Amino acid sequence: MKSLKSMRLHIGIFGKMNSGKSSFLNKITGQDVSIVSNIKGTTTDVVEKSMELLPIGPVNFLDTAGIDDSSSLGEQRIEKTFNILNRTDIAILICDYNGIEDFEKKLIEKFETLNIPYCIIINKNDIHKIDNSKLEEIKNYTNNFLITSVLQDENLIFELKKLLVKLLPDDFVNSPSIIKDLVPEKSTVILVIPIDKEAPKGRIILPQVQTIRELLDNNCICISVKENELENALNNLKTPPALVVTDSQAFKKVSQIVPDEISLTSFSILFARLKGDLNAFLDGVKAIDNLKDNDKVLILESCTHHPIEDDIGRVKIPNLLKQKTGKNLIIDNISGHDFPDISEYKLIIHCGACMTNRKEVLSRILLANRANIAITNYGIAISYCLGILARATKIFTNQ
Repeated sequence: MKSLKSMRLHIGIFGKMNSGKSSFLNKITGQDVSIVSNIKGTTTDVVEKSMELLPIGPVNFLDTAGIDDSSSLGEQRIEKTFNILNRTDIAILICDYNGIEDFEKKLIEKFETLNIPYCIIINKNDIHKIDNSKLEEIKNYTNNFLITSVLQDENLIFELKKLLVKLLPDDFVNSPSIIKDLVPEKSTVILVIPIDKEAPKGRIILPQVQTIRELLDNNCICISVKENELENALNNLKTPPALVVTDSQAFKKVSQIVPDEISLTSFSILFARLKGDLNAFLDGVKAIDNLKDNDKVLILESCTHHPIEDDIGRVKIPNLLKQKTGKNLIIDNISGHDFPDISEYKLIIHCGACMTNRKEVLSRILLANRANIAITNYGIAISYCLGILARATKIFTNQ
């Protein structure tokens, strides 16, 4: 089975037009993934390629448009390139014998602002060797560089792997748990899984699947029920479960059924920790109490889907917010990977992020914090509005 794209290491390839980005991707993957041409601006949209890059594991390469694109659509392409930074775990900056110039410096500034580890590939060494003065300037930025020829260097892949291993983020090497560190091995866990109208027929949604798999890997007994069968499931057990996990949309009903002495949380809160920063989201939810009439709230979803009648992001959460605050709030919904201008918002509420990688969520938290804008996530916001946040997060404070 292929690894989920959202759980892969995302490696962004950046640089000016004709620096060799597409040739580099084709060489690493051993395929003609990107079109290669001497004509500047050949790569217009982001090209993605997933592969197994041993010994690192599952990765997703992102080949971007040239940062110096001056064509009629160049500004839009450059914006897309900068947006990709929010999904990038490791950045590869490709230049040539001209070294680090203004465009590359702008990229490096972005890497450092977003805390993205990076390396520099000095390409086209077969055409012209880089001057010592320009090489010294590169060393002032990083010692993680490689002088090569993408077209001729047979050791390129080996040397690149060595660089990438040095740059691997800690949370990729020591991948965060979804649930296994919260419950004892071989314990019983009940998962409350309403039939989600937005899930494809015959399937359950991704966070539920991943949670079930991790529990099974931890030798736990995993009981999955719909919310109307939860009480029967609890009564049929000889001993109480170690934890009940619910879909956030059923939080209110489930909290009324599950006795106080049994730990309770939601899939969205589990993913707040897996894909983001639980403490940052817990801090951000407090801003709900300070919302005033006509304040703007942004609800962010990582994936696009056709909204249904009682859509969680467009109907349920807005209704809960208005009931909790009693205020006339202006609520916007945005889906996808692009991060909008957030300056006019008082609060951002992020989805569970099951379809994106952790780097993107952490980047959004970082940008929100720098703008002094509170940010939280679906499950935490819902449980806060229902008055059960302390109970829903108690299990995390016990670790």
